[in-house]
Amino acid sequence: MKAMLMWSVRPGKFQECVQRFLTGQAAPKEGVSLLGRWFSVDMSCGFSLYESSDPVLLYKGAVEWAELMEFKHFTVIEDADVAPILAGLNQK
Repeated sequence: MKAMLMWSVRPGKFQECVQRFLTGQAAPKEGVSLLGRWFSVDMSCGFSLYESSDPVLLYKGAVEWAELMEFKHFTVIEDADVAPILAGLNQK
């Protein structure tokens, strides 16, 4: 399963987030692969794409940052998975 996490830093928590990030504390849990991480240039939010077969591991990672950040979580699928489903709609 792939999961896109959209995050934003809570007011007053920027410096602590930076410190944790720079000291490697943003690494994913064992069993979770980080496929990419992007930061908006206006610093309002960021996006991380993860892959894991266990959503509990994603939750555990989020809990460690919950006091510093707000999250929106999206389970996502790729075009190759969507296309056959959409093509099937035209068969009806």
